[in-house]
Amino acid sequence: MKIAGLVLAAGAGRRLGTPKALIRDPTGVPWVLRAAQLLKSTGCSPVVVVVGAAANQVAAELDTSVEVIEATNWTEGMGASLRAGLTALQHLTTPAPPGAAGRGAAALDAVLVVPVDVPGMTEAVLRRVLAQADSGALVRAVYNGSPGHPVVLGREHWEGVIASARGDEGARAYFRGHAPVEVECGDLGDGVDVDTVAELPPGHRIG
Repeated sequence: MKIAGLVLAAGAGRRLGTPKALIRDPTGVPWVLRAAQLLKSTGCSPVVVVVGAAANQVAAELDTSVEVIEATNWTEGMGASLRAGLTALQHLTTPAPPGAAGRGAAALDAVLVVPVDVPGMTEAVLRRVLAQADSGALVRAVYNGSPGHPVVLGREHWEGVIASARGDEGARAYFRGHAPVEVECGDLGDGVDVDTVAELPPGHRIG
């Protein structure tokens, strides 16, 4: 199976005063790079990062092994980032037409989606959720029963998610009509998304 990784890192982080992608962990690694590295560590390929606010600054924190996509309408919310990422993955993996030079890229079976603002996410969480992945999969991590991230979107669902993702809901609107498999991960990590300075874990800092 071929599974891509998708980091949603376009938000301005208004309540934090800086894009969340640029917050640094206790070792100085920006959250956007940490999220991309986690996806790569699980074997996801390609890894796509969607940027928006401070796009050039966020992209500069990443290396050339990551595909950077800019969501020009990022102010709409997470839905715009998710649409941009899934659309980019469709284009990146479109097989070459019959008779065309080259063979095109191998089609993806699924994508593992992570938001940039969940610093408690671990590789173990990603691997547990990935164990359920296939082209028809819809999988969501839950933490002590509460829905969280990451999520797996099988390729069969991409068009539906693109059509329904609006505002800050991401894939939640699609999940209301297509129930995902829930994978408990509360024993492996913390699924809390950070929105304010007071919620920053110890040692994590702005700038």
